Amino acid sequence: MKRTYLSLIASAFVLLFISCNGDYRPVADGNTREVVVVMDSTQWESETAEAIRDVFGKWVLTVPNGEPYYDLRFTHIRSQDHLERIRNQKNIIFAAPIDEDSNTGRQIRGFLDENIEQRVRAGESFAFPFEDQWYKDQYALILTSTSDSVLAQKIRNTEKSLLSDMLEKELARWEYFVYERYEQTQYSDSLWENHGYKVRIQHDYIKNIDTLNFHSFRRFLPENDRWMWTWHQDNVDDISFLDQDWIIATRDSLQKQFIKGARDSMYVQTYVNDQVRRPIETESFQMGRLITYETRGTWYMVNGLMGGPFVNFTYYDPDTKRLFMVDYSQFAPNVRKKLPFVRQFRAMGRTFQSDSTWTN
Repeated sequence: MKRTYLSLIASAFVLLFISCNGDYRPVADGNTREVVVVMDSTQWESETAEAIRDVFGKWVLTVPNGEPYYDLRFTHIRSQDHLERIRNQKNIIFAAPIDEDSNTGRQIRGFLDENIEQRVRAGESFAFPFEDQWYKDQYALILTSTSDSVLAQKIRNTEKSLLSDMLEKELARWEYFVYERYEQTQYSDSLWENHGYKVRIQHDYIKNIDTLNFHSFRRFLPENDRWMWTWHQDNVDDISFLDQDWIIATRDSLQKQFIKGARDSMYVQTYVNDQVRRPIETESFQMGRLITYETRGTWYMVNGLMGGPFVNFTYYDPDTKRLFMVDYSQFAPNVRKKLPFVRQFRAMGRTFQSDSTWTN
């Protein structure tokens, strides 16, 4: 379904945390993982509210104990002062049928100009995302349609695109957060110069393994151990073999060789047991000219009581016929919420670049 952006937004989108266009407004409040859902309190159990919970609050099972995609906090507009406090939040969803007689319904009609409102009534548009409207680093989304049931169905039918928009904003925030202090440019520069690719490396990762085509880096903290590794292969003319099974088999083979525990018999593998295979998700998308596969799941230590989440990126550069992997893992048994770190990994892996002029 075609998505239409809010036409009344007159100012250009402001780049994250940058005031080069003279935007000196404060940054929005709130946690990047929390979404404030603005609906009339009588509608918190409506079909629309349930659809929002099912889409934006759905359970993510590719982390060890499962966590909601976003933490949702429902509220209603109590006064103009309260509305101003809502507008100060980092992530906001306004949701109501277009003709709803409530503060939220009236506010949504106030957001939309006449042409946009007509398109909503005609069923042509229902979702209007916009950024940095009232504060910097803000994502807001208006959801409205002709009735509660119709709006709920539209939300469910466009789950992927709705989540993609919000996730894109979140990953931009994580990229800024991870690299704002300092980054290990000497490592990424070395990868670029000597191997024809690079990925940004956070300030306190330390080089661990350095071979001809496998390189690992570790960010060790007693309560939150994280590591990453890269691998590449040249002269790959055909990638018809490339799927989730091949990705898992390849990363497990590399980790059995290089990612060890305290003893040589201990090594990291993708989580599998005799009864159930933990959920693994793989998405394929284009990143510039690179064909990209992003795989998320959980790992365990063979012959050891350890485990945690991982994110793997597999890239193919059709210009140079080269195949790459960039892989991130975490071991943090005392850290309850691991999904924020998985999102950090997803942002970090997207900084990958391949040198199109590279020759073996």
